[in-house]
Parts: sequence; structure tokens; C-alpha cells
Amino acid sequence: MTWGVVATVKADTKAILQFAAYHLDAGAHRVFVYLDEDDEAARLALKAHPKCRVTRCTQGYWRKLTGKRPVKHQVRQTRNATRVYVRADVDWLAHIDVDEFLVANEPINAMLADLPKHVQTVRARPMELLAGGNGTAFKAFVPPLFWRHSVVSRIYPTFGPQLRDGFMSHNSGKLFARTSMDEVEFRIHNVFRNGEKNPGEVELNKLRLAHCHATNWAHWMAAYRFRVTSGSYRSDLAAGHDGMNLHSVLTGIEATKGEPGLRRFFDEVCMDTPALRTRLKQAGLLQRADLGLDEKTARHFPQI
Repeated sequence: MTWGVVATVKADTKAILQFAAYHLDAGAHRVFVYLDEDDEAARLALKAHPKCRVTRCTQGYWRKLTGKRPVKHQVRQTRNATRVYVRADVDWLAHIDVDEFLVANEPINAMLADLPKHVQTVRARPMELLAGGNGTAFKAFVPPLFWRHSVVSRIYPTFGPQLRDGFMSHNSGKLFARTSMDEVEFRIHNVFRNGEKNPGEVELNKLRLAHCHATNWAHWMAAYRFRVTSGSYRSDLAAGHDGMNLHSVLTGIEATKGEPGLRRFFDEVCMDTPALRTRLKQAGLLQRADLGLDEKTARHFPQI
């Protein structure tokens, strides 16, 4: 049973190769990387690896594929994932982002091989990195049960009442799909086959998606403006408990408190502090994973 991952990326060389190396080390038979913005060093390193496939998403590439380059990055991501799906030489394909890493305590190929034939899609729920620490502490997904709001409010005493689930990014997770299906289209968090959403879906608790959404304050601020306007904090996303979504929360803080207000929000919700670890642990939501990104990158791409 073979599996692979596909990602459309706009990141620096180190991040791109860490993503590829981690999944190769986890047993991926194929890593498909679409460079939304060219990175020559990463491209050459990936091209030299027998299990990697790399594509530059030039204007010519998009003209040939769709007539013109899609404006929204989400559309570019899903078009590339769907393109790979129909030609991928693996049994299962996962569509994820460059800052996401599939984590399991047993070989992923064995987990997929154990699934019955009627299971066509597999969801991995996310855990979100605590920023500024040693990179091994994560907050777990809080299921949408009736007490979710009270749990989130206890963990984040100042900003929790304004948050849906305590995550800065998605809680939907990402999907593996069997490549034996016809007429399949990928979306960011779902798969459609002839209009049917996520056929034969199961959720595997032992398969997690480590999301390194913010590694530190500087990293978060560097991505903040794009995320507010076009990314995971944009205004059209779902609202939380009090009718506000993260876009409303963050832009409201920025409008009234400026950058110091955003920093207070970040410190409470994202920072790896003893206090936050304790509250997460008490709620059963503190998870650990040592991704070993530098070690794995050196092993698979020693030329960099």
C-alpha cells in the first residue's frame, strides 16, 4: 500500500525541503511539490530525489492547464491536487500544505492497508503548534460538542469567549483519498466524486495533522496581513460562539489596541508558556510530537 502527498507551496528553501523530507521519512512513496513561486535551490534538490516530483507553476503552466493563472491561491492549490490525483502512482494521496505534517505512531501505509475497501477517504484532524517553544508541544482539536465553548473559555480566559475552538487556523483537518476513484476533485479540506462529498469517509484518531501555523511572533506577524485579507483569517469564514469570526476578532483588536493588542492575543492563544501547557493538559488537549525536521532534511537532502 503506497501513499503520497501533494502541496502547492510558496515558502523558503528550508521550509519546502523540510516538508518533503519529513514525509519521505514517514514512508511516502511520492512527494508532489508545485512551486507557486519558483525556488531554484529547492527545485533542483527535489528534482534530484527519486521519490519527489516538482513543478514550476509559471504563467505558461497555467495557460496550458486552465487558460490563465487563478487569482485565489486556494483555487491554484485544488487545481494542482486534482491534476496529480488522476495520474499519481500511489494508492492514496493526501492534499496538505507546506506547514502541515502527518503524524502517526505506526506506519501510515499499514494504517491505510488495514482499511476496508468501502473506505475511500480518510480524515486527519489537526493539532496546532504552540509558538515560540521547542517545537514539540501542540494543542489538540476540540470536537464540536455542546461544552466546547466552556472548555475554550477556561483555556483562554481573556480571548476564549470570542474563539470558536481555540485554533488560529482550520480545525477541519485534511484528507487522504484512494486514487482508484473516477471523476474526483480536491478541495482544501474535502474531496468530491461526481458531486458526492468525501465518499466512504472515516476519521482516524491515530493519524494527526501537525500544523505549524505560527512558529513565533515574528513568523505570525509576517503572515498576518495576507491571512486577514485572503487566508485563514479572511472575513467570509464561519463565525464563533458569539457570532464573530477570527477576522472580526483580530481586526477589532487591531483597530482598538493596535499591535500591542495583537501581541497580547498571540501570547495568550498561541505562545508556548507553562500556563498554557497546564491548562491544555488539564483539558486533555496537550499533545506532543518531535518532528525532527532538521535531522530529516539533512538525511534526505544532504546537498543543501
